[in-house]
Amino acid sequence: MKKTRKKIIILGSTGSIGESTLDVIRLYQDKFEVAGLAAGKNINLLAQQIKEFKPQAAAVKAAGDSIRLLKKVSAAGTKILAGEEGEAEMVTSLKADLVVSAITGIAGLKPTLAALEAGKNVALANKESMVVAGQFLKKAASRTGARIIPVDSEHSAIFQCLQQARKKFLKRIYLTASGGPFFRLPLSDLADRSVEEALKHPRWAMGKKVTIDSATLMNKGLELIEAKWLFDLQPEQLQVLIHPQSIVHALVEFQDGSVLAQLSQADMRIPIQYALSYPERLESCLPPLNLAEINKLEFYQVDEEERYPLFFLARKALLAGQSYPVMLNAANELAVSAFLEGKIKFGEINQIVEYCYRQHQPSELNSLEDIFAIDQKTRIMAKQYLNQLVNMKGK
Repeated sequence: MKKTRKKIIILGSTGSIGESTLDVIRLYQDKFEVAGLAAGKNINLLAQQIKEFKPQAAAVKAAGDSIRLLKKVSAAGTKILAGEEGEAEMVTSLKADLVVSAITGIAGLKPTLAALEAGKNVALANKESMVVAGQFLKKAASRTGARIIPVDSEHSAIFQCLQQARKKFLKRIYLTASGGPFFRLPLSDLADRSVEEALKHPRWAMGKKVTIDSATLMNKGLELIEAKWLFDLQPEQLQVLIHPQSIVHALVEFQDGSVLAQLSQADMRIPIQYALSYPERLESCLPPLNLAEINKLEFYQVDEEERYPLFFLARKALLAGQSYPVMLNAANELAVSAFLEGKIKFGEINQIVEYCYRQHQPSELNSLEDIFAIDQKTRIMAKQYLNQLVNMKGK
């Protein structure tokens, strides 16, 4: 008797996580099939994916791009949708066993929430959604019975270590960070690093935004906030260690002093495959981990205020709660975008985020509208400060 394949929807299919997810599906075509794809502006790549996987539906950000896409893939028989409404229609109307949420930034929030409200399990790679709206995502999942399976390597590691009802004995968790490309650089040389240098991550192949966040360690700050919601933890239970080898992805300490760790190659296909196959495990396409060859595993405390001030701000936002994480994420998204566009220096990313943090007037989050209002207000504030920095350079 032929086994039914898991139907997968991928939000952000043309990004790094999306492409890695499709790599796993290619390897296990007898176990998975693509039900839907969603992407932003990379129409050519999305068209190739549609022709290869023939999903029932695909969504793009802009209506004009949907017309262009339809012309390229009309023979595939795929329904083409556009905008937030199209993404929502796809995740709610298609039959699917799992929705991979891999759209970068707050843009991934609405379709992720729509999937959970429709009762669909979500493989969460969009950390920003959980950072800004963790309480709403958790409530939706609890109400519909949907499961949130983490995809980030660190959160996947914690998820694995906490199986078999170990949560009640938990004392604290440690997320690990590579330290990024500038971990060993003298502090005096940090501020003027170029975009090209910041994008040369020593261990991981990732999208541009998350690679810059790794260089500033903001990604680890956002992951702390994400872990708070994913695993219902208190801020004092959340720690970070610099681990340059990126072999140990997280450690979980229990009340009796025992520590469990999850180790694997630094390749996102491993946690993605686990999220797709959960609760089963499938044979890996990667070579096995050879610890004798690796030789040593190093761990260091995070130099928060000097080398990684954005991580310091993220931890403050975690402790402060309320609307601080929304503000933090919005300011960082705008500042990183400006850096990637060559408008500011590496050291000025922190200046913009810190300015917004100082100016922020916290409030409670009672609805999604509150989240998007604070997000927009922060982006306006950050843009104004950014313009000041740019104008000062021009004088």
